[in-house]
Amino acid sequence: MLIVAAILLGLLVLFIAVRVSLDKPAYVGPVSDHFDGERFFLPGAPNVGDKGVGELLRWRIGRTPAVWPASVPVTPVVPAARVDGEAMVVTMVGHASVLVQTQGLNILTDPLWSARASPVAWAGPQRVRAPGVRFEDLPRIDLVLVSHGHYDHLDLPTLKRLWARDRPLIVTPLGNGTLLAAHGVTALARDWGERVVVRDGIEVIVEPVQHWSSRWGVDRNRALWGGFTVVLPGGNLYFAGDCGYNAALFRAAARHGPVRLALLPVGAYEPRWFMAEQHMNPAEAVAAMADLGAATAVGIHWGTFQLTDEAIDAPRADLAAALADGAIAAERFPALAAGDVMTIAALPTGSERPAGQLLPRAAAPQAGPTR
Repeated sequence: MLIVAAILLGLLVLFIAVRVSLDKPAYVGPVSDHFDGERFFLPGAPNVGDKGVGELLRWRIGRTPAVWPASVPVTPVVPAARVDGEAMVVTMVGHASVLVQTQGLNILTDPLWSARASPVAWAGPQRVRAPGVRFEDLPRIDLVLVSHGHYDHLDLPTLKRLWARDRPLIVTPLGNGTLLAAHGVTALARDWGERVVVRDGIEVIVEPVQHWSSRWGVDRNRALWGGFTVVLPGGNLYFAGDCGYNAALFRAAARHGPVRLALLPVGAYEPRWFMAEQHMNPAEAVAAMADLGAATAVGIHWGTFQLTDEAIDAPRADLAAALADGAIAAERFPALAAGDVMTIAALPTGSERPAGQLLPRAAAPQAGPTR
C-alpha cells in the first residue's frame, strides 16, 4: 500500500509539474476589456472552446465520423514570382494556407507544410492532400499572417523554414510572438484593432474573431487569436483565420473599407452541438460574406486534415447549396482545393456598400478557379 501511495503521489506531483511548465503566461500586459491579466476572452460571447471533459468524451466516444480517404491526388502548381498592380491571384496551398499575390506583395496565411497538424511527428491529424505548392516552388514571401496558436494554424517547422529563407514580416495576435521568438522567429504581435504598416497605402489590422487558442490544452487562451484585414489599394483582403459565426465582428471589420476578397473557413463544423461556437458551417460562412460586404470569398479550412466528423467533400457541397439558397453566383464563393488558382476580379464601380449587403448577381465581378 505504501508503494502504491508513493507511486500515486509521484504521478500527482509529475502531473502538477507538467501542467505548471506548460501553462505559462505567453503575454504580460495591462488588463483590458478582453484580457483579465492572465487569459484572453471575447467580451459578451460564450467561453469558446471551453468544453468540459464530459462533453469532450461524449463527442469522442459517441462519434460516427465519415470515412476519409488516406490521400487525395494533388497536382502542385508553381506561382508567379510577383503579381503587380491591382491584379490579384490566389493560390490554395491547403487548409488555411493561402498565397495571395497583389501589388507586388506575396502574402501567405497560416502557412503549414508539415505532414501532421500536431505537436509530434508520429501522431495527430494527418494530411490527406499534399500542399498545392511545393515549398521549394514558393516565391519569396513578404508578409505572413498567423491567426492563432492551434497546430493547424501555427506550424513551427514551416515558420522556421520561411524565416530562415525569406525573413518575411510576420504579424500575429498578442502572445504568439513569445512562442515564435523562443524558436528564433521574429514576429510583430499586436492586439485587436492595432495596425502594422507594410508600406505606404498598405497595412494590416488585427481583427477580433470568435475563437480561442491553446498549444497544450492547459494553456487555454494564454495567447490571443484573431483574423486580419489587409488594407490594399483596389479593395481589402480579409482573412478570418478560424472562427465561429459572429455577425457583429464581421460587420465591424467591414468598416475598414470595401472587401475585395474574404478568406473564410467552411470546414470542421460537425457535430454542431460541439463545434458551432468555434467553427462556422458553410451557410454561416455565406452569411459572413454578406456581413463583410465582400465582393468575392474563398472557402478555406476544409479537405486537408480530418479534424471533425463531416465527410471530406461535405463543405464544398454544403457551400454550393447555401449559395444556391441565397441566389448567389457560385463563382463568387468557391471552396478551393490544394493547387487551385483563382484570379480575383477588381471591385466594381460603386462597391463601397454597407456591410450586410451583397452585390446583386448582375454587378458581381466574374472570377473563378483554374488549375
